[in-house]
Amino acid sequence: MPLSKPQIIAAISGALAAYLAAEEAACQAAQVLTAAAPPPVPPLNLWGLAGRSQAMQLRMLAQRRSLR
Repeated sequence: MPLSKPQIIAAISGALAAYLAAEEAACQAAQVLTAAAPPPVPPLNLWGLAGRSQAMQLRMLAQRRSLR
């Protein structure tokens, strides 16, 4: 059963429309999943935090002139 040219064009355009609709739905689903995930948090650097705390304490003592 030979197909006419308009039938072939209709079949191709229908397949393209279905493909584009499926791609759009997949893209929207991926955006929803990535938007719901919280951003990664860098690990806490305890050595850096302790060093900063010690430096702040040293400055405070120097301002009070209790460091001699």
